[in-house]
This record gives sequence, C-alpha cells and structure tokens, in this order.
Amino acid sequence: MTRLPEADWTRRDDLASLVTALGAEKLRWVGGAVRDTLLGGSAKDIDAATTHRPERVIALCREAGIRTVPTGIDHGTVTVLLDHGPVEVTTLRHDVSTDGRRATVAFAADWREDAARRDFTINALYVHPETLAIDDYFGGLDDLAARRVRFIGDAAKRIREDHLRILRYFRFQARFGDELDQEALTACRDLAGTLTELSRERVAMELLAILGLPDPDPTVALMQDHAVLAVILPEARAAERACLMTLVEHERAQGAAPEAIRRLAALIPPVRALAE
Repeated sequence: MTRLPEADWTRRDDLASLVTALGAEKLRWVGGAVRDTLLGGSAKDIDAATTHRPERVIALCREAGIRTVPTGIDHGTVTVLLDHGPVEVTTLRHDVSTDGRRATVAFAADWREDAARRDFTINALYVHPETLAIDDYFGGLDDLAARRVRFIGDAAKRIREDHLRILRYFRFQARFGDELDQEALTACRDLAGTLTELSRERVAMELLAILGLPDPDPTVALMQDHAVLAVILPEARAAERACLMTLVEHERAQGAAPEAIRRLAALIPPVRALAE
C-alpha cells in the first residue's frame, strides 16, 4: 500500500480537529494537495471528500466548535473555516445528468464511484487522514510517476460531461505532463467546437491560467495544432504566437513576473485603422 509522504499540511492541528469531528473513516484528502505533495511540491488548497451529507458535516463541525459556510451545499460542498486556512469538504457524488456546462448530481456512498466522476487520474487519489494510505482507483500513481495526464475512462465522454475539461487538459499537461496522451489530444481536437457552448467567463479563466504559466508558448502551440486555439482565440496565428514568444523572452530578461493579461494582448493582432 502506497502512503502519502508526511508534509506540513498533514501535520496541521486544525486538520486533526476536523478529522476528529467527522471521523477518520468518513473522510479522505483528495485533489491538488495530494497530487502536489506526491510531486514534492507544496499544497495550496486542501480538499476533502466525505461520506457524510453536507447537513451532517455542518452539524458535526458545529458540535466541535468549528465554523462552516455552505458555499455549494446543493452540490455537496461545505467550506470549513480552520485556523490555518479553509478546507472544502464535499460529499461523495455521482452524476445524474450532464450537458457539458453543468452537472446534476446525487450523493453517493462509494469512494470509487466518486473518483469515477473526476477528470484526470492524477486528481483521483484518496488519502486516509490518519494512516496516509492512498486509494488509487484508476492508475493515477503510475500516471503521476510517468508525468502523464490522462482522463479517467473514455476521454471524449469526460469532455462531453464538461467541455471546459479541454482547456484543463492543456493546462494540466503543461504543469504535470511529459508524455502526451494521444487519446486525450484526439478527443480535445474532435470536440474543440463544444467550447463555444460555455460562458466566456469560464473559458477566459482557463485561458488566462494557461497564459500565466512560466512559458505558455509550447502549450499554446499544442492547442493550435489541435484546433482548440482557433475556437477560443481565432485571431491568434503564427505572427501573434511569435509576439508571445518575444514577450516571454523579454519578461525573463527583465526578471518580470508572468502577466497573463499582457500575454493575452500579445496574442491579439493590433486593431487596424478604420480608414484602411
């Protein structure tokens, strides 16, 4: 059984209080904190999955003197306010229906069923809060070791459930991937047009996250090669990509921090004079 290495966040007294309140067998750490710790990085946001219903999470925390906010209670999420930072605790779920933009969910009681609705294998690693034993239902540990970003199950099906996963794939590939998953790339290319069904705000947030990477150009090039960039930013062509590369080089030379909005401007061609 593989175990999560101890980290600063796993030793937090306030997290121990949460585990005591909800019960270790009813709770698992999951998501980015687990993934990033396994990669030797630091954890930013702590997320947990639980078999408790959200109302029960709130009640148990109240009994333990822990404050909560029902931030997404209809979808099972309660934000627990702890001394060293908030923790999102979400009841196990499965999808009832999806339309590519939002999902209707029902609560579940099975850890694997909850894992099956997540996007990538490296995000579906569940850690026991006391033993730190890892439950890996879909080969996420092997993918993490190989630096491979892979959808859980059928890539096209995952994207049809949530079209934004196309952009999330490219962002995660840039951050965590070496080996390219051809099934994922094919699905992203074939379903790129579905991104037009999403709100501009959601697409913009993911695009800016990509442009905020230390060097976004290889990812932008990959998106261009797979017909994704043409859907979300059709103005960006070879000349604009060259501008982005030049900007990134200047930022590095000047020691400037990456600025996503500035980089987005580099990808948009100048507005020509109305007289032309």
